[in-house]
Order: sequence, then C-alpha cells, then structure tokens
Amino acid sequence: MSKQVKPFLKWAGGKTQLLSDIQSRFPFQKHDEFTFIEPFVGSGAVLFWVLNTFPNVKKCVINDINADLINTYNIIRDHVDALIKQLAKWEKEYHQLAENQELKKEYYYAKRVAFNTKEESELNQAALFIFLNRTCFNGLYRVNRSGGFNVPIGSYKTPRICDAENLKKVSQALQRVTILHGDFEETVKYAEENTMFYLDPPYKPLSESSSFNAYAKGEFNDSEQVRLKSFCDTLDNQGHAWILSNSDVSQMKEKNMFFDDLYSDYKINRVLAKRAINSNSAKRGSIHELLITNQVSECRLR
Repeated sequence: MSKQVKPFLKWAGGKTQLLSDIQSRFPFQKHDEFTFIEPFVGSGAVLFWVLNTFPNVKKCVINDINADLINTYNIIRDHVDALIKQLAKWEKEYHQLAENQELKKEYYYAKRVAFNTKEESELNQAALFIFLNRTCFNGLYRVNRSGGFNVPIGSYKTPRICDAENLKKVSQALQRVTILHGDFEETVKYAEENTMFYLDPPYKPLSESSSFNAYAKGEFNDSEQVRLKSFCDTLDNQGHAWILSNSDVSQMKEKNMFFDDLYSDYKINRVLAKRAINSNSAKRGSIHELLITNQVSECRLR
C-alpha cells in the first residue's frame, strides 16, 4: 500500500497542479529540518506534499478561518474510524439513488440543510462537509451572506464519498500537525528558525461575475489582500521564507496591476494553471496565476 497521502477534498483552486512550480521555488531540500506553516490550508495539497516529501520536517502548522473545514481536519485526525463508518453509510444510500435524479436531489438538499443548521455533532458536521464536497458542483465551497453553504448538487452519478484508505493515511499524517482555527496573522506565533510559510488566500476575482470569493462569512476583499501583504512584510523582516499564490488580475482587458504594484518589492512569477469552475465550458482552460516569493526564499535557492 502506498504511503503517499493526498487531499481528502475536491477543491476549486486546489494547488495539486501547481506543485511542480511550488517545488521549484521551495527553499528547503529533502533532508532539511524546518518548520512549515500554512495559514490558509484549504484542501491541504501543499501540506500533504510537504509531509510526503520532507521526512525531517520538524513541525507543521495549519490554519483556516473556515470553522467547518478545521473541524473536519480535527475529526479526521482524532476520530477517523467513526467518520469512515458514517460516510460509508451515506455513500451506499446515495449510490442506491443513482437512477432516480429527483430522490438524489432530495437526499443531497436534505444533507445541505442539516449541514447549515450547525446543530449536528462535530463528527456528523465533518461527515456532512465531506459528503457535500464530494457530491456538489465541482467541489466548490461557497456560502451566502448568512454563512450558509449554497452550492447546488453536482452531476456525478456515483461519486466516491468515502475513500477509507486515504482518510486513514490523512489521519496518520495529521498526528504530526498542529491545527488552528483563526486569523492568518496569528500563525506567526508558531514560527521558529528555518520556517517556511505557504500562503494561499482566497483569490482576488478576475472579474465581478467570476467571484468565488465567498469562502467564509465575510469577504476577503482588497483591504484584506493589503493586510496580507503587510503580514508578508512582517515575515520578511523576521527572516522567514514565504511563497504566496494568487490570481493574475493583469490578464483582464484593462490591465490591472494590483498585485504587481502591491508586491513590487518581491519576486512575482507567472505560472499556468487549469481552472474549471467557470459555468461556461468555453471559458475554462489554462490561465496565469501568481507565485510570489521573498528574498529569503530566493537566497536559500541559490
């Protein structure tokens, strides 16, 4: 059985496809000892790559503002067998409805209502989080102004809801990880000598109509992007290496130099990524995204 652990979520904007670009800019080698901190963990693609690749990583710290996401990480770490049992039950029930679209919809939307009540146990809330992620449209996580998950059902006939083998691997990997729920700035408290931050905030939307930014109640708007840049300045001043990813808004017809101006003191790299969350299939495909690094990262690579 492979020991490689992979993300347990489908995630719009996940970083699996950018790992080679991140790896080429990662400031540590395979056997180095360092601390890894991810203030916006999302599906954890970079976290799991670090755990798979660097056997001597001293400490990993993850954080996210999304309470349901962090609860799911905690449940997988601490109660994976009970979680698997619940997910396996729901998977069987959902697959039995594969030929009846109306009953499938009824089942899905009942689970969505249960999730949004926030009255379930922490275990069931985590199971609902994974169920909805595996059955909703494109693995998208989006909430309304009240904080309610509002993504419609996906078109998958018999989606894999319970990947028991990988969930057990994730649980084992997370035994080595400190899991936080809070504001990204709080993570600096966990930095030590030889610390690497990977920052993957909610992306600045490329247009008004393409905003999938409602990731948590309260928008990650331009002022938050500016606050994040100030946080990067703090990390740089303290001698910590960091890599930050974001959208390349300069691709718009009217040149938008928001990030080029904001991070003008740092190295801005443009890399290709395939994104498929646009509802118009003709508009899906490869676009540029940004990987921004500070001098500490660049110096370690030389």
